[in-house]
Amino acid sequence: MNATTPPYGTLAIWLLGQESIVVKGDGILLYFDPFVSDDVRSKLGLQRLYEPPLVPADITNAAVSLITHDHEDHLDAGTMKVICYSSPDSLVIAPKYCASTIRGLGFAPHRVFHAHTEEPLSLLGDRLQVWSIPAMHEQFEVDADGEHRYVGYVIRLNGVTLYHAGDTLVYDGLAARLRSACIDVACLPINGRDYYRASRNIAGNMNYREAAELSWEIGADTVIPLHYDTFDWNTEKPGSFVQYVYEQYPEQKCHLLARGERFLYVSSSAFKNENEPRER
Repeated sequence: MNATTPPYGTLAIWLLGQESIVVKGDGILLYFDPFVSDDVRSKLGLQRLYEPPLVPADITNAAVSLITHDHEDHLDAGTMKVICYSSPDSLVIAPKYCASTIRGLGFAPHRVFHAHTEEPLSLLGDRLQVWSIPAMHEQFEVDADGEHRYVGYVIRLNGVTLYHAGDTLVYDGLAARLRSACIDVACLPINGRDYYRASRNIAGNMNYREAAELSWEIGADTVIPLHYDTFDWNTEKPGSFVQYVYEQYPEQKCHLLARGERFLYVSSSAFKNENEPRER
């Protein structure tokens, strides 16, 4: 990761499992829902299907951690408390619902930014722009101040716009919001939901068909499926997603990330001057 230097108009993307990905551009490393510790396994007895490609102590390069919500496989205390000290200058963006947990892991207030869904953030000398998008993890949960418990993120970095959905269903207005953002890369959950998982209090997401439909509707250049490979009781076959995209939307680019793979996304602006107008 440290040696990778994506040129303007590109992003490097790594999969760590579940919805945990790393994104790099313009020398900035972003960790979305970093989940590589043994805390969930030790506390809840949940066995991962495979070991993550990193351990928390390896993460000495995080510029920003973006947390979508407070569930243990997204706000992983075992990983975040190490990042706090191993990447001492790193920042955290998370819903206000997560604030007390994050402070308890050692992050000083000046390092933590709330994911206000109506207030975009510009960080690191304006090199990174972040928009928080409401997420509907079975349902919306909003506090008395109108702050969402579940969010996704649209980020603009190195001339590329990426959407990380977090955990969400498709809901009215989501596609229109994302379409207006001109998404280059959409990272979407595909594990779906069903009665039996819901009866065990396992909140669900869009399924692989809905993810494919959403990616096409918003005009995403490339779609990457997430949330299908970590726990055998809450998974999906990613090949089903790829096949559905191919059959229904053969012009839609998609990429299935191998475990630990470095994928280099190249946008249409990659070979243009940074100040030239962007094409779609």
